Amino acid sequence: MEDDQQQRPDSLLPYETWIEQALRHVVAQAIEHVAVQGLPGGHHFYITFRTDYPGVDIPQRIRAQYPAEMTIVLQHQFWDLGYDRDTKTIQVGLSFGGVPSKLIIPLDAVVEFADPHIRYGLRFQPAAAPSADAATTEAPAPAAEVEAEPPPAKDAEPAQVVSLDAFRRRQP
Repeated sequence: MEDDQQQRPDSLLPYETWIEQALRHVVAQAIEHVAVQGLPGGHHFYITFRTDYPGVDIPQRIRAQYPAEMTIVLQHQFWDLGYDRDTKTIQVGLSFGGVPSKLIIPLDAVVEFADPHIRYGLRFQPAAAPSADAATTEAPAPAAEVEAEPPPAKDAEPAQVVSLDAFRRRQP
């Protein structure tokens, strides 16, 4: 049986790309829903994104603190949450050290999304940055680890994170 899986031909259709796009759309829908309805019950979001991705608009002092990646929490104190379908960006107001700030995050900059209340999470491959000349596109710099989540309770079950790695075909 294992030999059959190794003999599978490479797909000429970009299924993995389509799956990632569909799951990113889940994030967009969650943001749109909460922007209109508010966060129901104990739901809250952890959104990890590449700060060095083109189109990310965050205060310079925050970018200096998190030059590659950061996690924001949408729970109690945020405002002006929205998703712009035309620009495919998340907008949100947050306070950093008591200073109100507006963040604009392209959906493709998001690398993780979680709703800890229901132990739901998505992890994405970093999206290729848009480029006029694809031949000169470089891989993103390694991400800095950002410790934003509080440690889980001792009796808590681990979060269920959906990772596409389990579905990807391993290259020999």
